[in-house]
Amino acid sequence: MVHRFACFGVLAVALVAGCHASGPRPRDVGPKVGDEARDFGLADLGGEQVKLSALAEKGPVVLVVLRGNPGYQCPVCTAQFAEFRRKAGAFARAGAQVCFVYPGPADGLKEQAAAFVRGEDYPAHFRVLLDPDYAFTTAYGLRWDAGGETAYPATFVVDGTRKVAFAKVSTGHGDRASAAEVLAALPGK
Repeated sequence: MVHRFACFGVLAVALVAGCHASGPRPRDVGPKVGDEARDFGLADLGGEQVKLSALAEKGPVVLVVLRGNPGYQCPVCTAQFAEFRRKAGAFARAGAQVCFVYPGPADGLKEQAAAFVRGEDYPAHFRVLLDPDYAFTTAYGLRWDAGGETAYPATFVVDGTRKVAFAKVSTGHGDRASAAEVLAALPGK
């Protein structure tokens, strides 16, 4: 009888450890520092097609992957956007283009993204890009395919050769890259 309980205990510990270990960790999700960032073409809110390769030719690109609208506008995404907007001058001095990727189902995505920035002024070197049906987030390994979720929030700095110079991925809602962290990671800083 004792042997049966001991075996059950070992099995239970193994199952719990296995379930915990199989969940994504930030280092297991998305591109890593040194990787080549996959090129993409996404439309911005104005309908203009934006390609990573074209942006990177002009200087560093900051990609901020938001959660989109998982039934509400994410307050952590809203706070991150506001913080980056307050540092817009520093990003401009660094020559960086800042792209916020807003993922979600194609139906109604533009309206939801427009609502996210409604009433917020942001400079020309900031863009809100639409990721309809999670094509970008899936290609970048950032699709958070769980109930009530959309994409793992992430921030990347991509240099002129499309190499990832900075990567921070959150497998929760918080722990986002700050503007200060990103500015410090920009080339030439």
